[in-house]
Amino acid sequence: MTDNLFTSIREGERWFINQFGKDESFDATRRRIHLWDKEILLLYINGLVDGEVLTTLLTEMQYRNELFKSASSDEETDRAMVDYFPYHALEVAKDEDSIAKSILSGQAVFVMKDGFTFILDVRSYPGRQPEEPDTEKVIRGSRDGFTENILTNTALIRRRLRATELRFEMHETSVKGKTDIAIAFMKGAANEEHLNFVRERLDNLETDGLTMTDKSLEEFLFKQGFHPMPFVRYTERADICAAHLLEGHIAIIVDTSPSVILVPVTLVHHMQHAEEYRQAPLIGTFIRMVRFTGTFLSLVMLPFWYLLSTEKQFVPEAIKYIGPNEWGEVPLFVQLILADVGIEVLRMAAIHTPTPLSTAMGLVAAIVIGQVAIDVGLFSSEVVLYVAVSAILTFAIPSFELSITTKVFRIFLLVSTALFGAPGFFVAFAVMYFYLCSLKPMNVPYLWPFTPFFPKALLRVLIRFPMTIDDPRPFITKSPNRDRMS
Repeated sequence: MTDNLFTSIREGERWFINQFGKDESFDATRRRIHLWDKEILLLYINGLVDGEVLTTLLTEMQYRNELFKSASSDEETDRAMVDYFPYHALEVAKDEDSIAKSILSGQAVFVMKDGFTFILDVRSYPGRQPEEPDTEKVIRGSRDGFTENILTNTALIRRRLRATELRFEMHETSVKGKTDIAIAFMKGAANEEHLNFVRERLDNLETDGLTMTDKSLEEFLFKQGFHPMPFVRYTERADICAAHLLEGHIAIIVDTSPSVILVPVTLVHHMQHAEEYRQAPLIGTFIRMVRFTGTFLSLVMLPFWYLLSTEKQFVPEAIKYIGPNEWGEVPLFVQLILADVGIEVLRMAAIHTPTPLSTAMGLVAAIVIGQVAIDVGLFSSEVVLYVAVSAILTFAIPSFELSITTKVFRIFLLVSTALFGAPGFFVAFAVMYFYLCSLKPMNVPYLWPFTPFFPKALLRVLIRFPMTIDDPRPFITKSPNRDRMS
């Protein structure tokens, strides 16, 4: 066998007490058991191991006594234990750090009489079954989604991509938290430069823990700082993840997180939805165009309406009706800011409100508060109308991160328009455009294929082509093999 990590069971027990304390954590369990006439130290975290499986395995081993009666030395006993233990997930411990990580991740550690140590993977994490995610629902399609279990998530992807090229690289990050992170990619489709970028950032990541899981990881990977734009795409659907892997993207799976990170991505990836591919190509194109139009209007409609309402000289005679009929005592700009922020407050309140009460709260907010605010003169009816339409358009954006960013940019446009009029609106819009052009996470242009301009790629972004038409892998993935049919 290999060199034993401990000289005896007593030394292994002392190491465990030194790591986890003596009776300081009720779930940190150490037990001395006997298999035949051999004393063994069993170490595990209660609640993370599958007790039923562990009991069955130990019971099965008790009936194999004849294998160990013939063992003339401790080394032969150790070899027989590893060779004949009736379980597939068994490995010999390499060092003390690997033992600590294994115990904390839910595996059982066996220390033999002579100090020989091996690890049994009998993890059973508490969690829920795969179910359809609330944020990515489809009319037709699979109803399973990622869970908080990294093994379940990799299995959901593997079930959809039964290809030998699919790889899952396991990484361990953080000094204390020991968070498991898996990098998923298709060998031959993913770009090696992008893979090395992710690997190096993960290897250099040092923190006491990734408590916010994938969001914390995003900020460490891309040094996000105060950038409002999301640099990665999150998905809770295994079919979306599998589709991106085939395109040459990389998926990053963080244990305890029900969402998976997809990189590299651009702005258009945040506006795609699985429903477009669950319908006929023409219907999918219509849905996509409506979504793109709604996203653009959610950004500019409110500031542009304010511009036309305050700068009547720019309004053609045909649409002179634009603007409030009664201005009221509260300035129009203040009305828009209060109403827009109020919608956001209502959204946050709905999240923290129990489900049976959220519907009632929405009705009270929409009917009672809105109508009373108009009657007392706090808001004009046109302000309520346009703010409500802008909110609805914002909710149509599939990516929650992008919808919040759109709201921030809308307020920025509104403030610039209020301060500087028409020049402020167009200058602020140009500033946002150039800011987006400057973003290149993973050296990928964020506004691709608009800037730099790729006509063929733009056509595929705007139109959902039939799947029977040859569709090369996107240019931004820099795949070494863009032909998906080979």
